[in-house]
Amino acid sequence: MTQSQPLSTSIEPTLNKAEAMITAKDVEKWYSNNFHVLRGVSLTVNQGEVVVIMGPSGSGKSTFIRTFNALEDYQKGSIEIDGIKLTHNLKNIEAIRREVGMVFQQFNLFPHLTVLENVQLAPVEVRGWSKAKAREIASELLERVGILSQANKFPGQLSGGQQQRVAIARALAMQPKIMLFDEPTSALDPEMVREVLDVMRSLASTGITMVCVTHEVGFAREVADRIVFMAEGLIVEEATPQDFFNNPKHERTKQFLAQILH
Repeated sequence: MTQSQPLSTSIEPTLNKAEAMITAKDVEKWYSNNFHVLRGVSLTVNQGEVVVIMGPSGSGKSTFIRTFNALEDYQKGSIEIDGIKLTHNLKNIEAIRREVGMVFQQFNLFPHLTVLENVQLAPVEVRGWSKAKAREIASELLERVGILSQANKFPGQLSGGQQQRVAIARALAMQPKIMLFDEPTSALDPEMVREVLDVMRSLASTGITMVCVTHEVGFAREVADRIVFMAEGLIVEEATPQDFFNNPKHERTKQFLAQILH
């Protein structure tokens, strides 16, 4: 990433906010061992769009979405989130992170805080809300993800599926414009996967912009507006779910689908 002038309060977005929420152009990343993990990847995600990224392990898909909120650095190319250029400038990064929620494979909840306290913490600390307002919003979100009855328990008292639903509520508490999901069901027992996917389906129906790295075929078929297939650090194919699963164009895509569709 190149250095940038500090983000001013009068910054004018370079994108039409009604259109592109994420614009990545020719993004390249190397790890320190000279592994070229992203090889000039470009992707645009429009407002309200649900994009699912699929691909084999090591394809760069998780690394790619983690560049969207600067959890991963990149060396070449450009990324803009809701019109704000992602640079090394901390003000830009902070502005972007306020608008981008993320749910990880692991739940990353604070074990010493109750469920309610986990959800209301960031709005108080980052957005400066009163504790009363944050508690009210947190309670509404916990009800929305079907777990309000567990509000006063600690994360260690919950199942994996319940903890992931708390993590989703926590991300939503910041009222983000974009939600990123990095294989949110991969650490769950099979019987817990459905409850998390149901919450994600419900969230997608609200019109929030979503980018999901997942191998959940049923979810991708039902919810995605577009599927992006990555392999070896490249976007190999983009298509609607119907075309992706029923009429893949690229041989590498066909090989991947042959392995995951039984």
